[in-house]
Amino acid sequence: MPQSQVKFGTDGWRGLIADDFTFANVRIAAEAIAAYVHAKEDPAKGLCIGYDTRFESKAFARACAEVAAATGIPVQLANAITPTPALSFGVRERGAAGGIMITSSHNPAQWNGVKYKAWYGGSGKPSIIAQIESHLGKPVARPAKPATIEEVDFLPTYLKAIENFADLDLIAKSGMKFCTDSMYGAGGTLISDIFTRIGVANVAIRSNPDPLFPGINPEPIEPHIRALGEAVVANGCQAGLCTDGDADRIGATDEHGNFVDPHKIYSVLLSWVLKYKGWPGAVTRAFNTTKMLDRICARHGRELIEHGIGFKFVCDYMLEREIVMGGEESGGIGFQRHLPERDGLLNSLLLANVMAQEGKTLGQLVADLQAEYGEHQYGRIDLTIPDDVKNAAIARAHSLKIGDPVLAGMPILRQENLDGVKFYLDNPEAKAKPKAAETWILLRASGTEPLLRIYTESCSKESVAKLLESARKFALAS
Repeated sequence: MPQSQVKFGTDGWRGLIADDFTFANVRIAAEAIAAYVHAKEDPAKGLCIGYDTRFESKAFARACAEVAAATGIPVQLANAITPTPALSFGVRERGAAGGIMITSSHNPAQWNGVKYKAWYGGSGKPSIIAQIESHLGKPVARPAKPATIEEVDFLPTYLKAIENFADLDLIAKSGMKFCTDSMYGAGGTLISDIFTRIGVANVAIRSNPDPLFPGINPEPIEPHIRALGEAVVANGCQAGLCTDGDADRIGATDEHGNFVDPHKIYSVLLSWVLKYKGWPGAVTRAFNTTKMLDRICARHGRELIEHGIGFKFVCDYMLEREIVMGGEESGGIGFQRHLPERDGLLNSLLLANVMAQEGKTLGQLVADLQAEYGEHQYGRIDLTIPDDVKNAAIARAHSLKIGDPVLAGMPILRQENLDGVKFYLDNPEAKAKPKAAETWILLRASGTEPLLRIYTESCSKESVAKLLESARKFALAS
């Protein structure tokens, strides 16, 4: 396999196992990371390396450790399956030069990846990733004797940190019952074990590691989260808490088994933080996330920063200025006070914390938000289409004018192009609803795959469905 097929994205490289994701290519990626550390960091500070539950992740992590050590960089290698946020926390806590995480996060089972975490405990900035990529295929000098590889446990100090961040005493007194779901991934029984230790009733499903992720993709959205909803109802729980394959993203279901999308989770957490915690700082959100966050910030007098799609933008802001909280559409939510990183395990504890403090089920908390800030319903579809069709759809979207009633018959009010093509629409249904959500639709083409993503938010589920179907037809029209 040619070296050129190793290409780093937002914070690393991913590939199909046994196709381009091979031991040879993993070693090429690891050597490029080692070269960057020698060139721009202090190699004596070492690298932390972790791995998830995917096929051969442990062996791939060991291969990375051997490459780095051979160039003279000491390595602290995880002695067991490790969630991505725990590895990131370990990098910062131990003062390492950086970290490598073997994971493909929420992707299907046939994928794996090599992610780079910088010294600050978050994804490498684009400038860092570009420098790593510039070293691909270039040999690194070897000292006469390789550096050490020490096996370590990254979990104890990380778990202590998230337990201290949440109010476990409050959760313990709540009388709530939870169902936890790690989707066969790196979250394992970690949250369930915490609940059990503090005397909180809980049920754990899909907590065993399984590299096949049988029947699902380890992504905490529908349809993959349905088993959690069923377990919540069957066991009389007040919420279901779910983490993705490497436990950096969160999903949830309410007490009725209904999927609670990441936008509602972010809104519940943000409202609680601003109401009870008073932590300083602005709030950030990605271009494709709910506008309910804007209304919550306005109510509490907080600055809201909108940015491009991807947690790297959240991380950048957290490194530059005071940010209380930041997040993205796919369930990645982070707190600067903890790490400039997504953390699905911490957010699971915090959702339980909010429920305990308010004395309400997750469904009741979501209903309260909808009543206070107006009904906000969200939807997304992914179209796998040839690049020429994808690019033609984006070109036609850019050519639309204000007033054009092309999308579900709703005239365009304005257009924004921060990351994709986004239209705000004149929705007649909204005029009859108090505090109705703004209606918008976003078309965004993948830069690396034959994929067009369509996102929309409106004031009813029916309106969302109508908009998504209209946009699908628009995208596929020749």
